[in-house]
Amino acid sequence: MAGGAFKNKYWVARHGRSIPNEKGLIVSSLANGVLPEYGLAAEGVLQAKAAAELFLKEIRKEGIPFEKVRIYLSPFSRTRQTAEAFTSLLNLPFDSPQIKVTEALRERYFGPRLELQSHDHYTEIWALDERDPFAPPEGGESVADVASRLSTILAMTEAECEGTTIDLKVYAAQQHLGGIPNTLAWFGYAILLVAHGDPLQIFQTILHATLDSHSCEKNGILDANLGAVMSAPILSQHRKFSLFTGELRRVM
Repeated sequence: MAGGAFKNKYWVARHGRSIPNEKGLIVSSLANGVLPEYGLAAEGVLQAKAAAELFLKEIRKEGIPFEKVRIYLSPFSRTRQTAEAFTSLLNLPFDSPQIKVTEALRERYFGPRLELQSHDHYTEIWALDERDPFAPPEGGESVADVASRLSTILAMTEAECEGTTIDLKVYAAQQHLGGIPNTLAWFGYAILLVAHGDPLQIFQTILHATLDSHSCEKNGILDANLGAVMSAPILSQHRKFSLFTGELRRVM
């Protein structure tokens, strides 16, 4: 996706295959989600490592140094373990300022009636989403609820991660490179969001729609008016942005 109005480059990663995935359970509450028994399955650990290796390859191709990587993640154990595969490969301490746990990226809560129940219920939830994305499952979050909390992510990351403009000719001389024109270039950050299937689908939905429907402010942060994006025809289509477990995707 084109994202020239933004200061940084963005990737999303869905957590690797988890123990709830293997058991066919819905684990969506924060209280359950942070428990170690609902972390990654063995296959999920391998998926997370593969995604981290792909991310490393992509940021190297982009010429982004490790100190310009910022990772934002959900507090759930399955997302934390997935993010640890990235931090380990990049040699970033998990308590580094480059790593930030935020509840804005937590799993979509499907309500007490469905918590720890069969994931077969997902089909009825997604059918409800398609009919009315403003209608939540009983006691849980609607698509619109999740979109509202995720709409803060880009504004937050763009505000926190200020890039740098450098003179490429000076940079080339410092690095003993040749043939670089005398020009300025913007070096932003590589932002990685490590989260869950539904939130990342919904995030991509509002991101695409906002870029299509709204101008951006001069500082690169999304226009605060998301009224046209927060509509049923747009939000009801979030499933088209689904990710496999352990999938890494460049979104901007």
